[in-house]
Amino acid sequence: MSKFGLDWFVLALVGVIGLAYLWPGPGVVEGSLSLQRLSGYGVSMIFFFYGLKLSPEQLRTGLANWRLHLVVQSVTFIVFPLLILLVKLIAGGSWDSLLWTGTFFLATLPSTVSSSVVMVSIARGNIPSAIFNASISSLLGVFLTPLWMGLVLGGGGAGSGDIGFDLADSIVKLAFQVLLPVALGILLHSRFGALANRNREKLKFFDQFVILLIVYVSFCESFANEMFAGIPGFTFLFLSLAMVVLFFMVFGITAGIGKLLNFSREDNITALFCGSKKSLVHGTVMAKVLFPGFAGAGVILLPLMIFHTLQLVVASVIAQRHSG
Repeated sequence: MSKFGLDWFVLALVGVIGLAYLWPGPGVVEGSLSLQRLSGYGVSMIFFFYGLKLSPEQLRTGLANWRLHLVVQSVTFIVFPLLILLVKLIAGGSWDSLLWTGTFFLATLPSTVSSSVVMVSIARGNIPSAIFNASISSLLGVFLTPLWMGLVLGGGGAGSGDIGFDLADSIVKLAFQVLLPVALGILLHSRFGALANRNREKLKFFDQFVILLIVYVSFCESFANEMFAGIPGFTFLFLSLAMVVLFFMVFGITAGIGKLLNFSREDNITALFCGSKKSLVHGTVMAKVLFPGFAGAGVILLPLMIFHTLQLVVASVIAQRHSG
């Protein structure tokens, strides 16, 4: 199953959603040792360890291939959101629908880190550039994701239903919860970086545990407030189909740009796998910061979770074909 992206973590995501439906109580309890508070601490630890593993030398070396980096980041932060805005313009309606908000939120997120590098490695692409782009995408997302969401949700929540959104406050919170731990980790890289890299797999399990905790808490709030009650079953099927179409549209656009710029095979593979994917880690973290205490956070995360699962499955198949 892992060859097609269906590892234990994907199944665990489905499991915690089921648990949230059956037992939402623990996820909505507030307090100093509540699951909500613990997930917030976990977020900071994720990015501290991420900075600890991030080598400044890798970042400096990666700067040379600027055309590839420009394409990947443009696809990630410009093409993705503009595609959703175009579809929304054609479809009409407002952003009061949480699924529309969640789909646009997905489009504004940075690329994945670990899975993008793994896919590029399997497909025999440019691995150093993949590491560089995944790292830079993570840092840019702290500013660009809330900026896009602020433009759409109107800063003070206009046109966004009950969500409410403060752009400046969101960026400040993300800076403290994401950038500050990353910076601290980078500063300590020379002393503890080797230790962190030796325990990369153990740290990956920690990351996944925190993500599962955030997803559980988010869906507990949504189920407890019956946020899914008005969503018919066929909507979920249609949303899944839309996520597949979105992935292949971006994949095709990225391939076309690579061909137009005469990228090498290795650079083209890196652009394809880094530009077409979205990060569940950053999505769960940013949803927690951008929509604090919002009962519909689980609904907003739904498009991202569907896209995450589908991108693993589809990208794994494509990567295997490129490896031949």
